Amino acid sequence: MRITSLAIAVALACGFTSLSAQTRAGSGNPVSTSLRHQWDNAKKNLTQSADIMSEADYGFRPVDSVRTFGQIIAHVAGANYLFCAASKGEKTPHAEDEFEKNAKTKADIVKALNDSLVYCDGQFTALDDVSGAEMVTMPFGLPKEPRAGALTMNIAHLNEHYGNLVTYFRIKGIVPPSSRPAK
Repeated sequence: MRITSLAIAVALACGFTSLSAQTRAGSGNPVSTSLRHQWDNAKKNLTQSADIMSEADYGFRPVDSVRTFGQIIAHVAGANYLFCAASKGEKTPHAEDEFEKNAKTKADIVKALNDSLVYCDGQFTALDDVSGAEMVTMPFGLPKEPRAGALTMNIAHLNEHYGNLVTYFRIKGIVPPSSRPAK
């Protein structure tokens, strides 16, 4: 009887542990699901930043040695293509500095940003944990890394420059998107 009770207890414990792991993993692709969530948050912060800053303040820079607000957004747009093209295993359709050099109005810069986000969205949507582990050639002459590494670098890059933008907003007396109350 004791052995039967012990066997049932072990089986139940294993079942609950397995069920708990499945619930935490959700789709069975916990890494790619997490990357998509982080991408969506970074993307939201950048698009909201691009939208709420006035056209006149796209030329704002706290000191002469840093990029203007608009140049940061334009730079991010170009870099999105670079990282996501690496993830796709293809040549980037736009140079990293193309928009920073050529997009001068808020409308042009916002369009470049939005188009670059759409280009990247496809990679994040198609990503699963298996494809995320496939090796790809990285930008900047870096050694090959898993596809998820290129996408992680892109998320980190967006967050890095969002941090710049937060400072610009605060200097202008504007509450940045991530600090605004949830609607």
